Amino acid sequence: MGKLEEIRKSVEPLVAQSLDAVTSAATLEELDRVRVATLGKKGSLSALMSQLGSVSPEERKEAGAALNAAKQAVSDAIDARKTALEVKALDERLARETIDVTLPVRPESTGRIHPISQTIDEVVAIFGQMGFGVAEGPDIEDDFHNFTALNFPPEHPARLMHDTFFLPEKADGSRHLLRTHTSPVQVRTMLKQTPPIRVIIPGRTYRCDSDMTHTPMFHQLEGLVIDKTTNMGHLKGCLSEFVKTYFEVDDVPVRFRPSFFPFTEPSAEVDIGCSRAGGELKIGAGADWLEILGCGMVHPNVLRNCGIDPDEYQGFAFGMGIERIAMLKYGIPDLRTFFDSDLRWLRHYGFVPLDVPTLSGGLAR
Repeated sequence: MGKLEEIRKSVEPLVAQSLDAVTSAATLEELDRVRVATLGKKGSLSALMSQLGSVSPEERKEAGAALNAAKQAVSDAIDARKTALEVKALDERLARETIDVTLPVRPESTGRIHPISQTIDEVVAIFGQMGFGVAEGPDIEDDFHNFTALNFPPEHPARLMHDTFFLPEKADGSRHLLRTHTSPVQVRTMLKQTPPIRVIIPGRTYRCDSDMTHTPMFHQLEGLVIDKTTNMGHLKGCLSEFVKTYFEVDDVPVRFRPSFFPFTEPSAEVDIGCSRAGGELKIGAGADWLEILGCGMVHPNVLRNCGIDPDEYQGFAFGMGIERIAMLKYGIPDLRTFFDSDLRWLRHYGFVPLDVPTLSGGLAR
């Protein structure tokens, strides 16, 4: 019998035996022992491979191919069995290490959600139920998005240094700025998205102003609706429903006063009914009025600047200060305390973590 024939007769039973051992391996440790016994340096297949040197040059190629095929078959079987055993081991571990996910979360004893974050979550929940999405944009803007596209005339006071934080002038004479409102995101949305559009835009804004009711950095939330049929009546209904839901008062008188904004026409300030009797503010009762936001129908010039045909589309926009409505709802007397980083203040006005506001579960909890 030639050396080639001898190798062939040894390979076939060896492969069959190895495959049986692979299939029978019940653990990864057993499988590794099979691998070492077959494919290791002193393994049975490795021993046959070492005999190739004694095979004649004419038969060596054929013998080598047979041994490589055998080695590949055993190696593939080991890999497949290893995967199956790993999956089995993971399933057993998952079954063994189960936890009861129905247990309540242990409350955090020290951390609190800031009233700004809480108020944003509340407003997003309310407008989300009305079909609004959330849009965001950069804090650093250019003149076009912050002023020109929104129909601000060149001589408007907001373009002056004493009202706006401008960045250093660039080589071409242009200057970027910290956005004075979140309205640039309205522009970016209209330039990028084809109507119908329905978004709200929460975010930080910056103005050169600081006193008991103003800070250089504050938060705004704006809304934008663009389609073919939206009118002032829809705007009134939307904001009236928001006011009632946010303040959690069933009947809040709402008044729309004519006003002026460069980017809306007609424009209006929104007042809500309240009482200041005894020096205490109460929303929804009494003969007094309190201004809370501005709104109006989007100016045709703004639509044109954003590539939307005002003869085909129209819509409304509104904007409010998040700190302002938070102060009204939660009785916070001074705007500046929002940014003082006083933990005592946060423990008093803050909210328990993970208590996410929803319309079904309640907003202020």
